[in-house]
Amino acid sequence: MEVSYLNFSILYIHKPANSSGRGDITVYEECEDMPEVLIFYLALQFINMFLGIPANLMVLWLLHKNKGDSSTSDIFIFHLAILDTFFCLIPPLELANIVFLTTSSTWYVLRFFYGVKDSSPLFLSCICMDRYMAVLHPITFTELKDRSHRKVCGVVVWLVTLVYAAAKCVGNIPNFEKAFTIMILAAFAFMLFCNVAILHALRQSGPGRDEMHPVKKKAFKMVLIILAIIVFNYFPPVALFPFQEYFSPDVFRCYIHYIAFGFMDISSSIQPALYLSREIPRVLCCCPKDRGSGNPNDPR
Repeated sequence: MEVSYLNFSILYIHKPANSSGRGDITVYEECEDMPEVLIFYLALQFINMFLGIPANLMVLWLLHKNKGDSSTSDIFIFHLAILDTFFCLIPPLELANIVFLTTSSTWYVLRFFYGVKDSSPLFLSCICMDRYMAVLHPITFTELKDRSHRKVCGVVVWLVTLVYAAAKCVGNIPNFEKAFTIMILAAFAFMLFCNVAILHALRQSGPGRDEMHPVKKKAFKMVLIILAIIVFNYFPPVALFPFQEYFSPDVFRCYIHYIAFGFMDISSSIQPALYLSREIPRVLCCCPKDRGSGNPNDPR
């Protein structure tokens, strides 16, 4: 029998030989006892395609349109939107590969896409670090505000992402799945630390004040929402993958794997939606002001 091992971002790299003599079977047939999880996963992937692609393209458009009035973390949001748009293209191939195809050639393409998505927490970590420095170390942040180190960070993260995705695409590196486990654990812990520290700093009232400043209160709520989304998207793989050995191979392959990555992958739609919910009202509020600025008597 062909020896197989599990790669975290796909079911497996080498399909195990079928001892029942039926020959090659599809992933759906392999997991026929637990089809509801595959259906749940594919539904989330198609939500990503239909909502994530237009949402991320709109984020890219807004960032380009407002580049003269951008925040320091927008460069990381821009890169993340490109990455998520790229990942949201795969559901049709993924559906065909899971339900219909038995060939292993499509796995090479999917593994590259999965490797790209696996690295998305690195850009999120850069965003969290930028905001952490702005809130807790404002003097240092101001000194570094106009430096080019953010562009360098973006290039480094892309290099790591492409090398990681290419290595995953090869698919025969022993124990390679541990690289993802280490990366997701480290990124999750770092994002958690940054956001909790920001919340703690924002919660502190100013001198002689018993209540939080309204601007701080608004920022506090936004960071709290971001933290909740990070936990929602990334806690399942963080909580489940380190304990793979405690699950039976079939349960992990057909159930745990798709539950965890379903929650992680839907971040490609949730994150741009959160950005748009913040930016679109601001853009709409500015439009009437810009329109009427030329004529103070304009009734519009």
